[in-house]
Amino acid sequence: MQTHISHTRVTDMVGFDPGAQGAALSPEEAALAGSAAGMVTRALISPLDVLKIRFQLQIERVSSQRPEGKYCGLLQASRCIHSEEGLSAFWKGHIPAQLLSIAFGAVQFASFEFLTEVVHKTTPYDSRTAGVHFVCGGLAACSATVVCQPLDTLRTRFAAQGEPKVYINLRHAVSTMCRSEGVLTFYRGLSPTLMAVFPYAGLQFFSYNIFKKLLAPPPTTGKMGENLRSLVCGSGAGMISKTMTYPFDLFKKRLQVGGFEVARVQFGQVRTYKGLVDCMIQIAKEEGVQSFFKGLSPSLVKAALSTGFTFFWNVRYTRSD
Repeated sequence: MQTHISHTRVTDMVGFDPGAQGAALSPEEAALAGSAAGMVTRALISPLDVLKIRFQLQIERVSSQRPEGKYCGLLQASRCIHSEEGLSAFWKGHIPAQLLSIAFGAVQFASFEFLTEVVHKTTPYDSRTAGVHFVCGGLAACSATVVCQPLDTLRTRFAAQGEPKVYINLRHAVSTMCRSEGVLTFYRGLSPTLMAVFPYAGLQFFSYNIFKKLLAPPPTTGKMGENLRSLVCGSGAGMISKTMTYPFDLFKKRLQVGGFEVARVQFGQVRTYKGLVDCMIQIAKEEGVQSFFKGLSPSLVKAALSTGFTFFWNVRYTRSD
């Protein structure tokens, strides 16, 4: 039996809340809020994303104590990219990344609102529980992944290339990839992405739900306090989910640059993988299991900022007193 609890104010939870005052958030409104949140966040975290991708694709050890490859640490990599490629290099792939953030945020949050409402109306489960948020969040992210995977592949290719550029612009990249590799190349790395995105997104919404309850504010807390709480809870949720699913993100990036070896030669050694299992085995044998976490440090900072701001802006746009 579901318990309907009345509130004296509109709740700032993400997802369908039957106890919220006023009309429920429609999937269209959730899509708009998710898109806006993703767009704002992407512009802020793009440099961290470029650094993360460069570390993930480097075959040699990433270590400042025993430097072997082109990049050996955050500061050194930042200086190297800036000196060789210019400041704009930290926003390489920004256009497909922005399109990815907008589309992914729209599909994910719209699906999440829709699924939690379906759960509330058709099952005996409370749509506000952490368990429901885990399952609905994971399913929503899988839907968004299938829709947006081509944009993710394009973003990775742009961030991975150095100077001179292999792809001049987005249209050139799309036409070149279609002509030389076929349409299916846009879905390289889809299997590890789907394997990771369900627990990743599920843990995001699950952890966010838990943190919001643990950090419940007193009744006198204003809107600013609630927005700050959303930022903190979202950041914590992002770091937890990213750490637990990070290896699959690395496998995805390695697979996405398959067939793009010409742009990677100047960065060091290059490898070709036959598929997900072959990728995992080769990395474990040649680089060690610890290499599954290459680029984790900038990724955690990125996850804290991106997830925190995504929830912050989503709540800010969709919940008002």
